[in-house]
Amino acid sequence: MIPLFHRFAGMKGIGYAIQAALLFGAATPFAKLLLNEAPPLLLAGLLYLGAGTGLALWIIARRGLDALGRSDEAALSARDLPWLGGAVLTGGVLGPILLMTGLRLTPATSASLLLNLESVFTALIAWFAFRENFDRRIAMGMLAIVAASLLLSWQGALEFGSPWGSICIIGACGCWAMDNNLTRQVSAHDPLQIACIKGLAAGSVSTLMAWLGGMALPSPGVVAAAALVGFLGYGLSLALYILALRHIGVARTGAYFALAPFAGAVLALVMLGEVPGMLFWLAMALMAWGLWLHLSERHEHEHAHDESTHNHQHTHDEHHRHSHDFPWDGREPHTHSHHHAGLWHAHPHFPDIHHRHDH
Repeated sequence: MIPLFHRFAGMKGIGYAIQAALLFGAATPFAKLLLNEAPPLLLAGLLYLGAGTGLALWIIARRGLDALGRSDEAALSARDLPWLGGAVLTGGVLGPILLMTGLRLTPATSASLLLNLESVFTALIAWFAFRENFDRRIAMGMLAIVAASLLLSWQGALEFGSPWGSICIIGACGCWAMDNNLTRQVSAHDPLQIACIKGLAAGSVSTLMAWLGGMALPSPGVVAAAALVGFLGYGLSLALYILALRHIGVARTGAYFALAPFAGAVLALVMLGEVPGMLFWLAMALMAWGLWLHLSERHEHEHAHDESTHNHQHTHDEHHRHSHDFPWDGREPHTHSHHHAGLWHAHPHFPDIHHRHDH
C-alpha cells in the first residue's frame, strides 16, 4: 500500500508539472502575437496582473460556493510570509527588472539561450543549498533536458552584445531559481493564494515601471486578451507548478517544466504551418531521454520522519494516522493542523513535503 500510494502521489506531481509546462508553453506564441500591440515590459505587467486578478476572482468564487466555509487548501500563515516575501522580491520584482534591462542590451537569440540557465540554477540551489536529494540518474536526466532546451533555442549564431546584458539575464535566471526554491517552502499551502499574490506583485511592479517609462495602455481588447493569456499561461500554470513542488520537489519540477518551450514550439509550428528542422527532432530525442530517466526513477531506503506539527491538505495514509479534535464527516482529502509522531520506515518516495531528509 505504501509504495503504491507514494508512487501515485509522485506521478500526480509529475502530472501537475507537465500541465504547468504545457499551459505556459502554449501561452508563449499568443504572448508573442500580443507584442505587436504592447511593449515587452507593459505586456509582462498585463500578463501577470491578468494572472493575479483571475486567480483572485477564482478564490472569491470558491469561498462563495463552499457552504461549510472551509477551503480545500491550507491558508498561508504569518510564519510563511518571509519565504513568500523572498519569493516575490526575487521572482516578481528583481527578476523582471533584470530581464528587461538585459533584453535591451542582448540580441534575442542569445537571450533565449541564456534563459535556459533558470532550470540549471534552480536544480543547483535545490541540491546544494536546500539539500534536496538527487543521484546520477536525476542529474543525467536534467542535463539531457537542458541540452534539449538549448538546441531548441539555438538560432545558428551567437551575438552576446554588451556583457552587462548577459550578466543581467543570468542574474534574472538566478532570481527566478531562488524564487522557485523559496516557493517550495510554502508549497504545502493554498497554491491559488500563493500564485495570486505573486502574480499581482509581479504585475504591479512591471506595469508601474512601464507607466513611469511613459508607455500607454493598448486597446481594451488587447488588455482583455493579455489578461486571459496571463490567467491561463501564468496564473493557472503557476498554481499547478506549486502543486508539483509539493509532491516532487524543486529540481524535478523544474526539469519537467522545461517541456514548456517544446509546447510553445509545437503550437507555433501548427499555427504557422512550418515543418520542423533536424535540430527540433534532435532536441525532442534528448528531451524524451531525459524525461525517461526521471520517470523511471525509483528512490527507496530507510528514513526517519521527525516529530512535527503542520497544516496542509492530506488523506489518512501511513504518514497521517492522527485523531481529530473536531467533528469529522469522513471527507478526504481534508485540511487542518495535525501532528506527526516520529516514524522510521522504508518505501519509494520523492522529495515531497514529508521527505526532506538528509541522505
